Amino acid sequence: MNAQPVSVPDPACAALYRGTVMHARMKPVAHRFTYRVFSLLVDIGRLDELARLSPVFSVEKWNLLSFSERDHGPRDGAPLRAYIDGLLANAGVSIAGGRVLLFCYPRVLGLVFNPLSIYYCYDVDGQLAALVYEVRNTFGQSHSYVAPIEAGEANEAGVRQDRDKLFYVSPFLDMTMRYHFRLQPPGETLRVRILETDAQGPILSATFTGRRLEATTGNLLATFFSMPLLTLKIVAAIHWEALRLWVKGMRLVTRPAPPAPASYPERRADILPEARR
Repeated sequence: MNAQPVSVPDPACAALYRGTVMHARMKPVAHRFTYRVFSLLVDIGRLDELARLSPVFSVEKWNLLSFSERDHGPRDGAPLRAYIDGLLANAGVSIAGGRVLLFCYPRVLGLVFNPLSIYYCYDVDGQLAALVYEVRNTFGQSHSYVAPIEAGEANEAGVRQDRDKLFYVSPFLDMTMRYHFRLQPPGETLRVRILETDAQGPILSATFTGRRLEATTGNLLATFFSMPLLTLKIVAAIHWEALRLWVKGMRLVTRPAPPAPASYPERRADILPEARR
């Protein structure tokens, strides 16, 4: 594991990030789009505190903005912190006494869809020990890539990790791909870049760049009224951009059977029975 933390964990129980999502496809047809969005960063070990954050924000209840553990992990309402600790244990990582910050879209007027949620897992000394990339598709399926921070993957500039694609997301992309994750962990800014490649090179680049706002009632209200239909915008954009790709000549890729709920570094696959449930 890298000896230097890449950032200091946000001390608050929650923060907002307002920014921009961009997708750019390089081949076989060029296609690019950009949308304004906002996301939530929440300490999943402090949900009681989060529930008292603001009159316009709730946990497990309807509100203008809200958060529910049922939207993540096993999606059965079980405590997310225990779930993430279990995934990390299966990968040989312990962060006892540390924090887990979840970067995701909040519920907006009770609705949410998260194509990607990221868990930033810090040890007790504030060092980033692992990341969990939780991916969801429009078919109601999800998969988590559990990624301990290995030597050489992290420094003060950010994190660089690679994983084979195991989970079907876009109906226009083959499964024989590799993800290249490049992240700047949460701070005053937050950046995520995912480059998807095949044997011949880059296919798709997806990025998020946002700036931090304190999760005050004023900022929550201003953010909500700036994008009150965020969830509908996300879902509509997914289908609209898919239609545009189809019009450009892209054709559907057959959806395979889903993988196990979680995947781990290849070197530990033979000792991770839970990953094969």
